[in-house]
Amino acid sequence: MKMIFANNVRNKFDPPLVPKGYYGNGFVLSTAVTTAEKLLKEPVSYAIELIKKAKADTTREYVQSVADTLLIKGRPHFTTEEAYFMSDVRHMGFREVDFGWGRATYAGPINSTPMQCSYYLPFENEKREIGFMLPICLPAQAMERFAKELKILLQDKPVNGVVSSSFIQSPL
Repeated sequence: MKMIFANNVRNKFDPPLVPKGYYGNGFVLSTAVTTAEKLLKEPVSYAIELIKKAKADTTREYVQSVADTLLIKGRPHFTTEEAYFMSDVRHMGFREVDFGWGRATYAGPINSTPMQCSYYLPFENEKREIGFMLPICLPAQAMERFAKELKILLQDKPVNGVVSSSFIQSPL
């Protein structure tokens, strides 16, 4: 099982790898690998720690090596089998775009990829409190299990001083 995510390198290093004023992509794909069995047996914190480690392992040398490899060999093709993609697009400025009828109520990618993918998106509630949402696209059986496990994980634990897990919903 592979959890693949874009690891932003724009402000990760000092001095920065991406020149000031450059508006192209500034990321490398990072991967956290484990077995489905271990993901099922371990708590959610296990998956979070795998992702944190993969992000921390993205060193300046690693990023330069990836860039050199892409330059020499071109973009590799990889399998999406047993892979789950994640991407953080909270800071891309989608919500600030105004085409003349006001700011967007939703702004972010749609899931048009043939693979399992989730995006961290900016969110503002009716009280104008800023946060983020993580729409998750999983097969029906996996979504039911995920919603159940997440609800158990967060049940009666305060989040920003509020004890509630009612925001966890499955669209099924």
